[in-house]
Amino acid sequence: MASLLGRKVSASALALLAATLPFGAAWAQDDGPKFDGKGRQIKGEEAPPSQRKVVLPVVKTYAAPAYPPDAKKKKIEGEVILKLTIDANGLVEKAVVDQGAGHGFDEAALAAAPKLIFEPARFEDTGQPFKATIRFKYEFKLDAVEPPDETPKPEVGTYRGQLVDASISEPLAGIRMVLRLPDGTERETYTDENGDFNFGELPPGKYALSVQAEGFDPLAATEEVTVGEELAVTYRISPEAVAGIIDVVVEGERPPREVTRRTLEQREIARIPGTNGDALRSLQSLPGVARPPAIAGVLLVRGSAPQDTLTFVDGINVPLIYHFGGLSSVLPTEVLEKIDFYPGNFSARYGRAQGGIVDVAVRSPKKEYSGLAQVDLIDARVLFEGPIPWTDKEWTFSVSGRRSYLDAWLGPVLEAAGTEVAQAPRYYDYQAAIERSWDTGKFRASFYGSDDRLELVVGEPGPGEPALAGNIGLITIFQRGQLGYEHDITPDDRVEVQLAFAHDQLSFGLSNLFFNLDSYQFLGRAEYTRKLGALATLNMGIDMQAGEASVAARLPALPRPGQPDNGPFSTRQLITADVVAGVYRPAAYVEAEITPLSRWRLVPGIRLDYAKDTTQLTASPRFNTRFDIMEGFPRTTVKGGAGVFQQPPQFAQSVPPFGDPNIRGNYAVHYSVGVEQEITRQLEVSLEGFYKQLESQPISQVSTSGASNTIANTGLGYVGGAELLVKYKPDDHFFGWIAYTLSRSVRRNAPDEPEYLVSFDQPHILTVLGSYRFDSGWEIGGRFRFVSGNLADPIVCDAGKSDCDPTRINALYNGVGGYTPIALGGLNNERLPPFNAFDVRVDKKWQFELWALSAYLDVQNAYNNQNTEAIAYNFSFTGRTPVTGIPILPSIGLRGEF
Repeated sequence: MASLLGRKVSASALALLAATLPFGAAWAQDDGPKFDGKGRQIKGEEAPPSQRKVVLPVVKTYAAPAYPPDAKKKKIEGEVILKLTIDANGLVEKAVVDQGAGHGFDEAALAAAPKLIFEPARFEDTGQPFKATIRFKYEFKLDAVEPPDETPKPEVGTYRGQLVDASISEPLAGIRMVLRLPDGTERETYTDENGDFNFGELPPGKYALSVQAEGFDPLAATEEVTVGEELAVTYRISPEAVAGIIDVVVEGERPPREVTRRTLEQREIARIPGTNGDALRSLQSLPGVARPPAIAGVLLVRGSAPQDTLTFVDGINVPLIYHFGGLSSVLPTEVLEKIDFYPGNFSARYGRAQGGIVDVAVRSPKKEYSGLAQVDLIDARVLFEGPIPWTDKEWTFSVSGRRSYLDAWLGPVLEAAGTEVAQAPRYYDYQAAIERSWDTGKFRASFYGSDDRLELVVGEPGPGEPALAGNIGLITIFQRGQLGYEHDITPDDRVEVQLAFAHDQLSFGLSNLFFNLDSYQFLGRAEYTRKLGALATLNMGIDMQAGEASVAARLPALPRPGQPDNGPFSTRQLITADVVAGVYRPAAYVEAEITPLSRWRLVPGIRLDYAKDTTQLTASPRFNTRFDIMEGFPRTTVKGGAGVFQQPPQFAQSVPPFGDPNIRGNYAVHYSVGVEQEITRQLEVSLEGFYKQLESQPISQVSTSGASNTIANTGLGYVGGAELLVKYKPDDHFFGWIAYTLSRSVRRNAPDEPEYLVSFDQPHILTVLGSYRFDSGWEIGGRFRFVSGNLADPIVCDAGKSDCDPTRINALYNGVGGYTPIALGGLNNERLPPFNAFDVRVDKKWQFELWALSAYLDVQNAYNNQNTEAIAYNFSFTGRTPVTGIPILPSIGLRGEF
């Protein structure tokens, strides 16, 4: 048996450490910011680690190695000195042999080291824990044979068990377990890497166990120990937040490479009223995001058009973020690990967008079998995951799917209202993945997709459009087969690769008019990260789009120059197309992260993009910086950035006859400056001003023959504004925030033409929300929104306004059974009444031994406000009525999980 120093090892190791380390102290690892167990950044360093006094790590839970049988047989003794990297939670992150002894001692020491648990190294002045590397000695000594112990054995029992995270069925390591003995004294221990604990031998009697783990609900239990028996118990504790942080900042991850990254915790996204617990819909409650009109499922970010903001899944672009009507996102919340939302000034890693970026990361499958099923009034979903059999949990899998059943109840409702329905709105999505992970990386293969369909029957042509009769249909489909590889080659070198085969389909039909787009592409990106010492990190990457797209269409032409637009849309000259074109758009970028001071971060970068369809090579230089005026609490940070963001033309804009092969890409220059201020530990305020200068924007024109369109890059514009976020971070009971955006989005079709507001301009956007959780398990929350009204082109003036002329001629008879309207004034010159609504959500969860049941009620527009979304006119344009949006919309759901 080895005389392995027990707790004596800690003293010996510390003495050895103090004598042998180069500076007589633990090495502070300067790997960027440190994070606590809940993913929150720890602040407060006043000086570089090498200039500050530190408290060295101390062993809390000792793990004895096994004595190598061959060495024991040969009566060989030895000692092994390991170099241990201990993280800020006191767990052994890495162990390597510094001085070996051979004879199997090295292997035995390395096998035992990960089971050690330390009190982490700390800065003496602040008490802040940090990652450190120490030398640690294991001694292997043969004990002398001792005579048998003839002392009568006490009558005892034993008490051991395991502590598990109930939300993900994973063991919890390093958790303090306190046991109160019958005599009133206390005994404590800590769980090991497998979540196991052992109080050893105990006299018979009743014992009170208590567990206070940060981020989890407290545990209190009373157990009875019986003579000669072993008490083995598994305890499951539930986290305060259901699954951690949705924008999870894992230990060792660097700060953002962007000026602004919005983050939401899982409890927040699952409880925001009016979203049905949908993670991606929660983005619409953040500053800088405008309210989409009516049931449009788009993201409007800082005054940019929907197509100016791109969505990625693990770095691979997908064509849409929401299903039909914006009722649900294309990826269910249950499969997500994090959402990175960049409203502007984003990293050189991303390109081909002049608006914003949403990058969604799919989480790894769990290593224990688990699943869930959920049903509500809109859709149903299932998920099952766990280890692949016979792989010793090295490989894991997950499969999930969701289908709406709006068609099951909305179809009959529409038919009862007199609308002929061929296909009521219906969507489904699906995800499947297998993954293998190891200490320094992971490999993942996945397949996912989405399918939305809608088709209505138009029985009789409407007034003024005699040629429109038949079906109205819309189909959107995308599929991705994706491979991902991440690997930390060394502590200073990292590589990440994502490859995907992509299929996208868009089909729209209106009577005899149609537009069909079908594309097959190869998408890929790779990034290499190199740490250049304590002060700088270099990121280099490539980004690729290559494939083929086909377009088949029959659409009305625009009026020729000088020709009045006095005919029905459906009777204009038709343009037909059936074309196939290649897509080839490679890119490369380089970006540095420089920290000349612990409180100052600079991120310069440049990106090069090439588009074969326009034969255009563009350069996008970018720069942003953050500076902590005050470190620690309360932190004060100023930030700012500027950069060029190039965007190639849409496929339909560069392919004749609807597009122009001579078109060039458009671009925007982003500027932003802001400040972040902690008020209390829970309350934080951020204020940011932004300005976007839009250049070379594509403007559609028509050829003199009327047979094709031309597009000129003559458009200009700007977007300016400010964003305020007052956020109360989640505690045991409450979370909430106030978000306000002030903005103006202006365009002009040419330098000498007048300015106009874009249709999605919303000067004022206010969101106030909060949610309170009671000790009984109930939670109730509310969200109030006030948004400037939509813009419209008025035909008939509002009779209630003083400048309305009732004698004005509003339309001209076009001779084919309808009227052609005459617009009042310029484009988008009437602001409709403001939008306001209040949403309510109530949740209740019941936790059983092996599974959990949840129920919720989510009510949108709870006071049924009749918000005006648009204006409708009679056939002769002599009268107008408001078109109202979604009325009160309740949704009731049930969810079971194990």
